[in-house]
Amino acid sequence: MPLSPPPSGRRILLAAAVAAAAVVATTGPVAAEPSRAERTDRQQQYAAAADEYGVPRSVLLAVSYLESRWDTHPGEPSTSGGYGPMHLTDAAQVASTPSSAHVDADEDPRGDEFRPLTLDPAVAATPAGDVLPRAALQTVDAAAALTGLPVRTLRTDAAANIRGGAALLASYQKRLGGPVGAGSDPAAWYGAVARYSGADTSDAAAAFADEVYDQLGQGASRTTDDGQRVTLAATAVTPDRSGLPRLGLRRAERPDGLECPVRLACEWIPAPYAEYVDEDGNVDYGNHDIGNRPAQQKIEYIIIHDTEGYFGPSVDLVKRADYLGWHYTLRSVDGYVAQHIKAKDVGWQAGNWYVNAKSIGIEHEGFAGHGTWYTEAMYRSSAKLVRHLALRFQIPLDRQHILGHDNVPGILPGNVAGMHWDPGPYWDWSHYFDLMKAPFRGTGTPRTGLVTIDPDYATNRPAFYGCNQQPPGVPVPPPPAEPCPLRGSSSVLLRTAPRADAPLVNDIGLRPDGTPNTMYVSDHGARASAGQTYALAGVQGDWTAIWYLGQRAWFHNPASAPTAKWATGFVVTPKPGKTTIPVYGRAYPERAAYPATIPYQAVTPLQYTFPAGQRYALGGVLPGEYYRAVSFDGSAPGDRTVVRGANRYVQLQFGHRVMYANLADVQILPAAVGAPR
Repeated sequence: MPLSPPPSGRRILLAAAVAAAAVVATTGPVAAEPSRAERTDRQQQYAAAADEYGVPRSVLLAVSYLESRWDTHPGEPSTSGGYGPMHLTDAAQVASTPSSAHVDADEDPRGDEFRPLTLDPAVAATPAGDVLPRAALQTVDAAAALTGLPVRTLRTDAAANIRGGAALLASYQKRLGGPVGAGSDPAAWYGAVARYSGADTSDAAAAFADEVYDQLGQGASRTTDDGQRVTLAATAVTPDRSGLPRLGLRRAERPDGLECPVRLACEWIPAPYAEYVDEDGNVDYGNHDIGNRPAQQKIEYIIIHDTEGYFGPSVDLVKRADYLGWHYTLRSVDGYVAQHIKAKDVGWQAGNWYVNAKSIGIEHEGFAGHGTWYTEAMYRSSAKLVRHLALRFQIPLDRQHILGHDNVPGILPGNVAGMHWDPGPYWDWSHYFDLMKAPFRGTGTPRTGLVTIDPDYATNRPAFYGCNQQPPGVPVPPPPAEPCPLRGSSSVLLRTAPRADAPLVNDIGLRPDGTPNTMYVSDHGARASAGQTYALAGVQGDWTAIWYLGQRAWFHNPASAPTAKWATGFVVTPKPGKTTIPVYGRAYPERAAYPATIPYQAVTPLQYTFPAGQRYALGGVLPGEYYRAVSFDGSAPGDRTVVRGANRYVQLQFGHRVMYANLADVQILPAAVGAPR
């Protein structure tokens, strides 16, 4: 992830009628507990607002669904500074938004001992340009002017927020000269819907509007985060797109060879492959490596990151040769996608060269724990992009291959504590996979030996703390570490015994003294995440145990409100006669596989051990490979070649992160064989 720059200060905001730019707001005031009436009439609030401002009810509901899925996130902004079910944005909050130093000065995001990358902190901390690249999103002020409601009320009160969104939609429709009225044809509102997206390119605005009209055709019904049941009836509408050109938006650069789905708003903003002179006068190069994937090496993974910063400065960083490169960046407000590196080439994005060489890295504008939420527009764009890439490169759509950065292992014991933890516990993995048409399904029974973590995101609200401060590196909470706002999470907590007051388990890589891990938001060493599949280690009442980092770990899993699904598959155990086997952070070849021109990289075990009697879910069998890339022009001996050995490895769901074991050390069994009864 890029190092987030400090905000450049409060800008002079444009008039309320002018939309302002994509920006993150700090956590706002938390709304009061909704009254009984408010809890039972959200549907009516949409109907009343639509009628008041002359917007078709179906259009208002569909736009709100694409902004927030009708959730309120009471008092909390999105990464784009958007509040409430209509995502009204408030750029005035940006000056107090905390920045985040997400790349350590001594960190190697490349993750290769023979070609380490150490960033100059000054380069990462002071990218050129403002936090806000354009004036596009200060919609809460416009809504206040149109409705007469105070800005604070529009941010925190759901009914007021819906009224504000309806008023904005109606004002956009009037400017475009379209028909206004609750009974007007929804097809005629396409241009206003596109304008509501806040996009600055015509394809991004159209992509948002197309999603809204697709949702109209599909319909939707769900219970919101504050307990409201809202329904959008399915209605087939053929939109009138004639209003889109009148918005005056720019056309994105979309050259031949852009690796995005056709209907996705995507632009080519290249990362440089160039030489530069570093601060010591040495000639170096960046910010990625030339490859020939998948012809030369299979792409196994797609890595999900968040930027820990804003879209504009993050893109400014990836355009620097002396920084690190990744393949795509997604913008929060409208789901716009920028591609920087072709899939054939290797980005320096995961901190593990084995994973880098076999993955595509996707950055999402946002923060893993600042109290902001990831937008529906960005989830949808990302899901479309990942599904497209997965189908193209034959990457399975599961959590063994679609990894968070927080699932990538350290290459050596000393790297484990400094590995990243984004996109964090608030990324909604279950919804994300639903959007990719690969939902987490129960495929087994209590006797099949595997469990797939899948808590109800909305009601699973762990009491994390420290969202006000998230330093990189070892997750030790600095004072003051305040409680995080209670909100939905994909993470379940793992304890040493089947009771709520038992200590959390220990991750020795994060806490080598053996003390329990904590509820600090970045301390993921005692958590399992939605979609991750683990080997069953026992069941006791409402508690289920899994094998995790060499120990039995318990999570609450009552039959009345399950947090996991039974699964089928295969497990890995040490071969008979072995009391323990090592696990690794990379699957490199044995020494004999290296030619004389390429130095051998030792396969060093991590600090964890895999004892006999334990079982871990199999994520696949992989070849031992090392991609050699250490020179700009490929002239170094053996450069741009793949070393392959006879050794093969198994990928394990060993803890929160995946790890590897030598295939020669293990046996692979159906998970039902020897499963706890």
